Amino acid sequence: MIDINDAKAQFELYLSHYDRTDDKINLKAIHTYCVLEAADAICKGENFSQEDHQLALLIALLHDIGRFEQLKSFHSFDDKIFNHGDFGVKALFEDGLIRRFLADDQYDAIIRKAIQYHSIYSLDDVEGLTERELLHCRIIRDADKLDNFRVKDTERIETLFDTPEKEVAMEEITPRILETVRACRCVVSGDRVTHMDCWVSYLAFIFDLNFRASFQWIQERDYMNRNIDRMEYKNPQTKAAMEEIRVICNDFVRKHAGVHHEA
Repeated sequence: MIDINDAKAQFELYLSHYDRTDDKINLKAIHTYCVLEAADAICKGENFSQEDHQLALLIALLHDIGRFEQLKSFHSFDDKIFNHGDFGVKALFEDGLIRRFLADDQYDAIIRKAIQYHSIYSLDDVEGLTERELLHCRIIRDADKLDNFRVKDTERIETLFDTPEKEVAMEEITPRILETVRACRCVVSGDRVTHMDCWVSYLAFIFDLNFRASFQWIQERDYMNRNIDRMEYKNPQTKAAMEEIRVICNDFVRKHAGVHHEA
């Protein structure tokens, strides 16, 4: 049986080992609870069973548990330096941390795979997932992306990029990135050259959302426009490209906010 309130208490004990006054660590602590909120909305909106609902909340609580050691050690979100998904799986299942959050092991395989795959580019090449494992991979991937829009709406650009906002606002968007958005695809991280490419890649997360409730979440909060309007783009090429991106992304969200996901 999953006791989400007890799991939250255990999570707070885990966080007590990290410096919550650090901007990046505090950002991820807040992000965790907001992802939990987004997962809750997806489960309610899609009418999932109570058991899967509670399991999705637990996965949301634990999905970024590897981030805190990454930030403590490297003060960076760069997974090329430290893969937070792999470390989270190791801490939970090889070091036994999962038993602090859940007494029995009946959900371990689902939790493990959902955390391991929550931030990879695509699930298309992942083989051997059961239907239920795939469901929970999709829920956490959507919930994680949904809160990313809140983060980009509220956090300082300097915290996100370790670069002054005025410098980011001067950058160009690489043509390959713009073509990817035009094709309604997520951006491959290796294709990103500038910080502005990264900014656009966050907007392109919508192209990997799985549930109608997720698109409704974006639409109700007007996150596409809010994120795009965060910066005053000083580069004419970038300013024009962002307006094209605004149209593409808003049209995509409107179209899918009224369409059920088909597994």
